[in-house]
Amino acid sequence: MCLAIPSKIVKIENSIGTIDVDGVTREASLLLLEDAKIGDYVIVHAGFALHKIDESVAMETLLLLKEAAALVDKANDEA
Repeated sequence: MCLAIPSKIVKIENSIGTIDVDGVTREASLLLLEDAKIGDYVIVHAGFALHKIDESVAMETLLLLKEAAALVDKANDEA
């Protein structure tokens, strides 16, 4: 199973983007996107940015993922 987490492009060099998720950065190929630019949010799989998503959708998704993680942590603390 793959979990698609929105990632923000913070740097581009030779079709390789540095992407950021909540302060964690990594590199991803931007070859599959025609017009990727710094500030875009993308979905990455297997090291390739597959498509861009709207910033508001990205923010909502990241918030839901953080809330889900908090619930899991709470359940583990109570167990």
